[in-house]
Amino acid sequence: MKQKKLPSLLGGSMIIAGTAIGAGMLANPTAMSGIWFLGSVILFLIIWGITTLSALMLLEANLHFEKGANFDTITTQLLGKGWNIFNGISVAFTLYILTYAYITSGGSITKSLLNRFVPELPINHTFSALLFCFVLALFVSISTKAVDRMSTILISGMVIAFFLSTTGLLSSAKSEILLNTIAHTETSYLPYLLSAIPTCLVSFGYHICVPTLVNYYDKKSKKVIYSILIGSLLALIIYISWQMAVQGNLPREEFAPIIAKGGDVATLLSALNRYIPVLSIGVVLDFFAYMAIASSFLGVTLGLFDYISDLFKWGNHLGGRIKTALVTFLPPLLLSLFYPYGFVTAIAYAGLAVSFWMIIIPALLACASRKKFPNSNYKVFGEKWMIYVVIIFGLLNIFCYIASQLNWIPTFKGE
Repeated sequence: MKQKKLPSLLGGSMIIAGTAIGAGMLANPTAMSGIWFLGSVILFLIIWGITTLSALMLLEANLHFEKGANFDTITTQLLGKGWNIFNGISVAFTLYILTYAYITSGGSITKSLLNRFVPELPINHTFSALLFCFVLALFVSISTKAVDRMSTILISGMVIAFFLSTTGLLSSAKSEILLNTIAHTETSYLPYLLSAIPTCLVSFGYHICVPTLVNYYDKKSKKVIYSILIGSLLALIIYISWQMAVQGNLPREEFAPIIAKGGDVATLLSALNRYIPVLSIGVVLDFFAYMAIASSFLGVTLGLFDYISDLFKWGNHLGGRIKTALVTFLPPLLLSLFYPYGFVTAIAYAGLAVSFWMIIIPALLACASRKKFPNSNYKVFGEKWMIYVVIIFGLLNIFCYIASQLNWIPTFKGE
């Protein structure tokens, strides 16, 4: 019998990268301005390592279940209903709040781009948000393969736009700005490390796509592992390059007005435009931001779509997918239409919830699956001590978020 041909590795890698590289990336230069460039690189490497481990632990547990099993099924059977309810609330809250954030930001950039290229066309936020959501929601509702294809196009376009913009930015970057040797204010960095962790963690939040890829690749673990490694490494490289491009041009003290406006993306791009020697780079940056948000929207909502399908057991037929699509997209779309300026706040709240379902739960699932299935074919290296490391980091992130909100730890204000 002819063996079924699996989808390409490129598609899975692009889904992982596309889900990770999104609004969190646009927030990183501001959120990590306190620790500046060298501190950012170190933190990126640490969090990339932790999140890769937790994703592989989720994969390890997921492989013991039937195709299509998602967080709801896996958590219930390995940890029990109590853990699953708590986890389900965390997953749903994070994915809905991120979907709302992406619709809000994507709608705003859609409006900006349409006004720039078709100024005679009257466009308001409602129309632009509906357009952004409806077009991309169609791909998610059709199939994972449709998201695979669209994500590949968006990531390819994003990488091209990224390098077109960062080539100019990197060529104009100055070492004295990147290393902050021209500072007129304080030059301490370490005190702001803890407050930078939550936003950075959200930037590697692709874990909801792991069960989807297990199903997509017919439970072939190597394909999923390579997708996770390639996709997350691509995200890491782009993050570090983007950090260098921004923090090599925009002096540290210039982040004060951006921070005062809650890290608003438009304010960051506007401030950066004042330091860009070529005006056209600003247009390319807008396209880059748009494709970053659109690709992340696809990955997050694909994961949410499959999670809801698993939760309600609506099936993969047309009627089931329509019901799943309505529950996936309608609540965040309505929230975006009524509250169109909550982007930064939404990202901040997501940073707390991801600690639980993206870091702690996968580690607990791996621990439970090893007890229930001792003869597993695939186990993440490191035995139990690695599980403890991941759990401790998740608890640390929860502490960092709460402590920064209560002013227990210093937060950089750019002053």
